[in-house]
Amino acid sequence: VSDKPVDPGSVGTPQGPAEPEWEPSLEPLPPTDTSLAAADTPAVSEEETRASTRGLMGSSAVMATGTVISRVTGVMRDVALTAALGFYLVSDAYSLGNTMPNVLYVLIIGGALNAVFIPQLVRHMKDDSDSGAAYADRLITLSGLVLLLFSVAAVIAAPLLVALYATSAYSESQRELASAFARLCLPQIFFYGIYALFGQVLNSRGVFGPPMFAPILNNIIAIATFVLFLVIAGTAAAADGNLTPDQVAILGIGTTLGVALQALILIPFLMKAGYRWRPRFDWKGAGLGKAGHLAVWTLLLVVVNQAGYIAITRLATLANVNAAEAGTTAAGLTTYQKAHLIFMLPHSVITVSIVTALLPALSRIAYEGRYRQVGSDVGGAMRVGAALIVPIAAVLMVTGPLIARLLFGYGAATVQQAELTGAITSIFMLGLLPFTLFYVLFRGFYAIEATRTPFIVSVVMNVVALGVAIPLFYSVSGGAQIGALALGYVFGFWATFILSWILLSRRLGGLESWTTIRALIRMLLAGFIALCVMVGVQALLTTYVTQGSTDVLPALLIVVVLTLVGSGIYLAGAWAMRISEVNEVVDMVRRRVFRRSVTTT
Repeated sequence: VSDKPVDPGSVGTPQGPAEPEWEPSLEPLPPTDTSLAAADTPAVSEEETRASTRGLMGSSAVMATGTVISRVTGVMRDVALTAALGFYLVSDAYSLGNTMPNVLYVLIIGGALNAVFIPQLVRHMKDDSDSGAAYADRLITLSGLVLLLFSVAAVIAAPLLVALYATSAYSESQRELASAFARLCLPQIFFYGIYALFGQVLNSRGVFGPPMFAPILNNIIAIATFVLFLVIAGTAAAADGNLTPDQVAILGIGTTLGVALQALILIPFLMKAGYRWRPRFDWKGAGLGKAGHLAVWTLLLVVVNQAGYIAITRLATLANVNAAEAGTTAAGLTTYQKAHLIFMLPHSVITVSIVTALLPALSRIAYEGRYRQVGSDVGGAMRVGAALIVPIAAVLMVTGPLIARLLFGYGAATVQQAELTGAITSIFMLGLLPFTLFYVLFRGFYAIEATRTPFIVSVVMNVVALGVAIPLFYSVSGGAQIGALALGYVFGFWATFILSWILLSRRLGGLESWTTIRALIRMLLAGFIALCVMVGVQALLTTYVTQGSTDVLPALLIVVVLTLVGSGIYLAGAWAMRISEVNEVVDMVRRRVFRRSVTTT
């Protein structure tokens, strides 16, 4: 369950399908020959690279503040949801119905908006006398009408959509429940699109904060919805599997209301930024033809990812049916989504903030033909992201079951269900680094408007993920079936990352690859040392301090101690191996803390 449109990097996972990461080009691409690229663009000095990295970290830190608050309230929302519905089949029905708007939004138009809108707005802001205002009016008008029509059609077709995405093993009552949730949630398609459109206009005008803070309102509404459900229905309703129409309406309407307010709250910020939308229907000859052409390619890309998404979602819902029939710990679509939520938290706070600040600048640089600078900035963003992601992945790999217990082991959920979710999280962490890095690499494709090669990369991603996940799924039972799905995507993330790096480097004439490889090796070594130390410390704490207790306070103690130990070991290793990106991040944090303390005093 997502508090805003699904993350573009979530390729094919049941959290939602991946938005396509590139757009087709009607202009010549950068030369693939390295010597030509080097001849066409000036070399980037080390000082320029460092200055760009420092500026990127500064802009990202501002957005990360909003993202952190948004994600904290998002976690609180998921805690409330799990307390209300647990991990049972009822929860899967709600998760399926509430995820479907995300799925269809991306399939219909969301991928095109994210792949097309910022680069095209940047170009029209630079070239048009009105700074792109008329172009934005036309694109919002056209996209809004498309979103509205498809939202209505989706609500009408809700039962057919549920039959497509849910396992055929669902009973008639389970399909009807999922369809009821889908009908109430599918209007979110329109509001997700409006939120994305408004957010892109703000980003193109250099305003990044409001879209990061807007999901907070959505989360607050959702939390109130789940608390109201708990007051009315209690914790037994989910386990029993029978919800009344009023209870279904509370969940569905409350969830959709939150998404609507998330979009509408951006209107005052648009006005403050100097943009007031006016409906315009003079689309012909206004430059939308190129955007439409790009959207066709993007739609084809999304269709490929949808095939993978449908397969995984049907397997995840089947896993919970199997668990219910076998009487084992409930584990299905909701289990996968909650594990994916924890997996996405560091990515959402760190990588998305970095890339959101980076993409408009990349588009401007690429438009000027400075492809070597694009490669340098992408390489720098990869190193900065990895410097922060590696230690987080190591910590969450060890503490995943404990964190899941602390977050989701309440109300209708059981401790066993929560810990199983944490085990799936630990598997996901094996793919956090490549997931983060190919997310950055895909934004390089965005900037240069490449399309055909990334399309092949997306196909490879789904083939590898499903090729690993499906055989494993049918060879195991219980919660291990969900673990098999997660492991499949880990292999897919690594394959996509490596292939994308090679191909983008060829197009740009380099990504400072050897510098990045050396930095990644040292970061991984520091992270592995921290991981080993944390495993040892956890064993000691479990044996001699908490003595295997499953209570909240002992689990919280272990998480805090392991986080401090792991972070300290990683930072010490980074200092010893002179990993400049880690040291620069630490220095930036130290300067900000010092500045605030001086201001306060």
